Amino acid sequence: EADTSKSMKRVSSSGKSLSDGMHSTGTLLYKNGFLVRKVHADSDGKRRPRGKRGWKTFYAILKGLILYLQKGEYRPDKQLSDEDLKNAVSIHHSLAMKASDYSKRPNVFYLRTADWRVYLFQAPNAEQMQSWITRINTVAALFSAPPFPAAIGSQKKFSRPLLPGTMSKLSEEEQMRSHEARFRAISNDLGDLRSYPPDRKVKGREMEEYRQRDEYLDFEKTRYGTYIMLLRAKIRSGEEDLALFESLLLEDSSLQRAHSSPTLQDSSQASQVSQMSSSRDGGKRVSGSTPHTLPQS
Repeated sequence: EADTSKSMKRVSSSGKSLSDGMHSTGTLLYKNGFLVRKVHADSDGKRRPRGKRGWKTFYAILKGLILYLQKGEYRPDKQLSDEDLKNAVSIHHSLAMKASDYSKRPNVFYLRTADWRVYLFQAPNAEQMQSWITRINTVAALFSAPPFPAAIGSQKKFSRPLLPGTMSKLSEEEQMRSHEARFRAISNDLGDLRSYPPDRKVKGREMEEYRQRDEYLDFEKTRYGTYIMLLRAKIRSGEEDLALFESLLLEDSSLQRAHSSPTLQDSSQASQVSQMSSSRDGGKRVSGSTPHTLPQS
């Protein structure tokens, strides 16, 4: 199992869009190895048709904020094909987590991207699965640019805010403070939302709007909480090399929480570790399945 760990240095300060940098050869390589992929949902979480959800084996290469998926053996001098670029996944503002409820295959983790695409990835073993989860989340935590300011005015119809695909220019400490501010704001919004649930008689569009807002805020709280845990652990460790950082997470009991796979059913975990005051929701949901609970298919 090939695995390359590079130091966590700022990859770019140009602010270029990730799509502009897809062909970049200067971006640091953070991890590589074989993964088996299944596309579970397209953008906005829309379920992919059953016939298009098959498992496919790729050689995965995490360079910067892009997870490239190549067919066949990896060679450093091999050019990325158009199909490779089409299969590439941007991990900005994404969250990887263990698919603990998926029983059909072992060592499977789930990746939800900024536009709410959902992927399942199977790693060769449990150690590699956890390593991929930690690397993806750490890179996303370090380099996802702060979100755009909220639009002025009230939105009647819920729509998820567009998240920037550029590389963050902030230092690690500034990046962590940015994540903490977002975590506090989202925790407050989620608390406010759950303080005034719709009347039980309410059905249809209004209930669906409430459910979508709740699901979005709950996921974002978990995502930012996970980012904060990893950045705090990384800053505390003072370690730049990702492989060494991972080993420190395993060895140091005070850092192990950051290495554990995030779950969306216990969003209070993020609150506890980041030591922020926020309403404890116990992971209760209004309706529908939790975002990380994937139907068996």
